[in-house]
Amino acid sequence: MTIYHLKTPLSTEDVAKLRVGDTLYVSGIIVAARDSAHKRMLEYIERGEKLPVDLRGGVIYHVGPVARKTEKGWEVISAGPTTSARMEAFEAEVIEKLGVKLVVGKGGMGRRTAEAMKKHVAAYAIFTGGAGVLAAKAIKRVVDVYWLDLGMAEAMWVFEMESFGPLTVMIDPTGRNFYDELREEARRRVPDILSSIEWPHH
Repeated sequence: MTIYHLKTPLSTEDVAKLRVGDTLYVSGIIVAARDSAHKRMLEYIERGEKLPVDLRGGVIYHVGPVARKTEKGWEVISAGPTTSARMEAFEAEVIEKLGVKLVVGKGGMGRRTAEAMKKHVAAYAIFTGGAGVLAAKAIKRVVDVYWLDLGMAEAMWVFEMESFGPLTVMIDPTGRNFYDELREEARRRVPDILSSIEWPHH
């Protein structure tokens, strides 16, 4: 298990070496997007329109930030991760068509996303749930925000971040998915667990 300090945009070489269990700290531009923003990204692609942000080599963070507008611009108060399963329907296509190299969230992602990551050399990492204030501290500034019509939490935010982490790799570019392995292991152990239980005799 290795610790990596990465800077965006990420190259294929940066990501190809990542493995499940590695720790990452990421600096540079990170795009915050939840399901509504993912859906809109794909609508832009369908219409042949250019997105407001170039996501090639980019990092997407599954987060609905809490922010306030000040005289100096936006200030992010909390930026804790959202459950990534909500983005499963969109993520494979976003990776394939927009060139995203790292996805950050919580709670894992499915087989379709893992297959896209293997095919296009990308990875998925988790950030500690409930540590929204810690994540907000890593934000140096809000570069821009798009699609506020979707609501603050669902808009697409562009952050400049410094050493965002620790992030733990859970799906790597070999297609290995920690959560699938965990589920498989649990399934395998169920018969043993059941047979070891001493059921009360009535």
